[in-house]
Amino acid sequence: MRTLFTDVEVDGRGCDVLVGPGGIEAVGDRLASTGADEHVDGGGGALIPGLHDHHLHLLATAAARTSVDCSTGLDRLRSAPPGPWVRGVGAVESVDRHVLDALVPDRPARVQHSSGGLWMLNSRALAAVSPALAGPDVERDRDGVPTGRLWRFDSRLRAALPDRAAETRQSLATLVEELHRLGITSVTDATPDLDPPTVALLSDLPLGVTLLGDPDGTAPRKILVRDHDLPDLAALTTQVAEAHEQRRPVAVHCVTREALLLTLAALDDAGRLPGDRIEHAAVVPPEVRARLRGLTVVTQPGMLVARTERYRTEVDPDDLDHLYPFASLHDAGVPVLSSSDAPYGPLDPWEGLRAARDRDLAPHERVPVAVAFPTLLRDSAGLPRRIAAGEAPAVCLLEVPLAEALRAPAADLVRLVRDPAPHRRIRSGR
Repeated sequence: MRTLFTDVEVDGRGCDVLVGPGGIEAVGDRLASTGADEHVDGGGGALIPGLHDHHLHLLATAAARTSVDCSTGLDRLRSAPPGPWVRGVGAVESVDRHVLDALVPDRPARVQHSSGGLWMLNSRALAAVSPALAGPDVERDRDGVPTGRLWRFDSRLRAALPDRAAETRQSLATLVEELHRLGITSVTDATPDLDPPTVALLSDLPLGVTLLGDPDGTAPRKILVRDHDLPDLAALTTQVAEAHEQRRPVAVHCVTREALLLTLAALDDAGRLPGDRIEHAAVVPPEVRARLRGLTVVTQPGMLVARTERYRTEVDPDDLDHLYPFASLHDAGVPVLSSSDAPYGPLDPWEGLRAARDRDLAPHERVPVAVAFPTLLRDSAGLPRRIAAGEAPAVCLLEVPLAEALRAPAADLVRLVRDPAPHRRIRSGR
């Protein structure tokens, strides 16, 4: 489909833009509508590239939309809707099977901790997935019986659960619609260790997708540094080196000071490759900033709004001033990309812009919207995109000129998105 946008703002001036399936075909004044399948009168609103979320988890975000929100307490599991399983998300507490048995005695139940790294199962759920309960990530009591706590078990748990492919496809379709309403036309999925059926499933979405967890892709390879069980330096260095030998950068999960220091040591030993990323960089002491030059940091400003009170009470006081840095890294010349980490952080990129500007924790790390917003216009490799002939066809039309939108960023300023060829841009690499 070819769409002609008239009376839109591009780079501060009014013009027309013709978008076709192969890319933006023309930008100019009074473009002819010949051959266009659709005409959109922009009414003076800004036409920008479709936004890119640089770090989220598609399957988990889609599933969260139909799960019990346990962020205010596990008692909400008692009122879970009917169904063969109960699925909860966002739990603050870490509990065992006995606690969950008392809350959900009659159905298998699984609850994800808000950190995303821990699943908690009741006894019925443990029995249902018992063949998968092997290895050190299954916590056991002194008698060797699983307690119900499973660490970093997403892919293994997914494989052990009953097939719900139709429901999953529907929830993903609903999520894509939500992303489009927010102005997002492409994402980087940061879920590690994806199997071939999951890669195929995500590749069928009408969305630009880069997969860090595709074992056969060329995008940065996701490496999960487990906060509760840090690897030794030699093992992590080997992982980095193996990815680099395949000409793949790495994208390393770092949410603690210790994980970041370990990762930087591994990168020093293995050598760095253009495109290497630090995912989260949730704690960056000032003395470490210079060592991040040459890497890209993918941060999540929205976390600071969603979890302010928890961070104040749970984070080491010595780390509070160094949480999710943005301004200091930007000033030090470290490329920073903004993202959501949905479902663990708020999906709305406009909320993320407000959080980057107005954050209460470590306020010296605030950045103007004019600094954070352009990171959403970069592609999965961090390259800037713009509205110009020959550029990618995914575009977002705002209700107002861009300067007005950036003064008061909000999702309701997104009028529509158009992406005539989303499947052609789906890839697992750069």
